Amino acid sequence: MGILTWIIVGAIAGWLASMIAGGGLGLIGNIILGIVGAFVGGWLAGEIFNLPYNVTGFNLTSILVATAGAVLVLFVVNLVRR
Repeated sequence: MGILTWIIVGAIAGWLASMIAGGGLGLIGNIILGIVGAFVGGWLAGEIFNLPYNVTGFNLTSILVATAGAVLVLFVVNLVRR
């Protein structure tokens, strides 16, 4: 996946995670959140649940996996902030 695809998927996933879990981080924050969420979501789906879902490009599965990971990351960040 190219860097532009990572940025686009990260922006979408970060924005969706912010809408689901709350805590708007702005454009750059959402992109970073989405990219980190893609790593976390891909790892969780592949290792823990033994599913073949990875963030492989600009498709619905990648966006959903990245969003799920970003929601989890945002949840942990919100717990640490409190």
